[in-house]
Amino acid sequence: MPRYFLLLLFPLLLAATSASAQPTVLNATLDGYNYPYPVKTLPLKLEGQALRMAYMDVPANAKPNGRTVVLLHGKNFFGAYWRETIKVLAAAGFRVVVPDQIGFGKSDKADIHYSFHQLARNTRHLLDTLGVKKAVIVGHSMGGMLATRFALMYPETTEKLVLENPIGLEDYRAGVPFQSVDQAEASELKSTEASIRKYHATYYPNGYPAAHDQWLLPLAAQTKSPDFPKVARANALTFDMIYQQPVSYEFGRIAVPTLLVIGQQDRTVVGKGLIKDPKVLAQMGQYPALGRRTAAEIKGAQLVELNKVGHIPHLETPAQFHQALLAFLR
Repeated sequence: MPRYFLLLLFPLLLAATSASAQPTVLNATLDGYNYPYPVKTLPLKLEGQALRMAYMDVPANAKPNGRTVVLLHGKNFFGAYWRETIKVLAAAGFRVVVPDQIGFGKSDKADIHYSFHQLARNTRHLLDTLGVKKAVIVGHSMGGMLATRFALMYPETTEKLVLENPIGLEDYRAGVPFQSVDQAEASELKSTEASIRKYHATYYPNGYPAAHDQWLLPLAAQTKSPDFPKVARANALTFDMIYQQPVSYEFGRIAVPTLLVIGQQDRTVVGKGLIKDPKVLAQMGQYPALGRRTAAEIKGAQLVELNKVGHIPHLETPAQFHQALLAFLR
């Protein structure tokens, strides 16, 4: 086979090998699943419970520029999916801190009242523990809602804010019917690899890439664990957090330099499956309009619109996303 074709096939073969090597059953904290960088834990006490917050703290692998970037994951993800972004930032001289929020990834799945305020406070506590006085806060999807809340609570700690296809650009309560936590939990308990795969496929308007399996299969492996009820409960509680705690009315209060990166084919709506009225559904999740409206509300915000791109630019079109990110950080 010509060397050119081998070079094209190598990333796909590597992703397939990585996916096939993953455990088929994983517990609530993904024990046995390796992250791309060493994972440490921060002890927390919330609502009388002793909990552990997992995180990666990756030093610059070029001449350090003295700056730190915090990467905040989305709801259906965990910190490891930032792997390529971590590489790019570390190579540019940044220290990179990547937490798994309580309720996600390798962090404990607590049965507590989840709030973006508390998650932001936990993240600030992590930065204080690591001696980080100021950082660039980057949030994708649900991480964008958290990053927004962090910037509002701690502007003195937020050097810059980057929102990558954030959810919460609209108030979902206006169109998504309410469901109780118990109803959400019952739905989560029915999750299978097939149902997770069907949902994740909506993130990619141009076709689901095989390489994404490496981020999907760990979630599917949790559904086969005796721990899964804890995961399902945390998933339901964090869904309720997103639904009940909009940030869409507060973008005008953001006082730090902000970049929005918006994949123009994204149509994500939290709770989309609950919407029965097609007219309501058609009006929601319109990211091109939502991105422009939000950029206009945030004083001085920069907007990068990525055509023919869906919900996860840093995975779907990493070169475009990283170019926009580094240009903003310089």
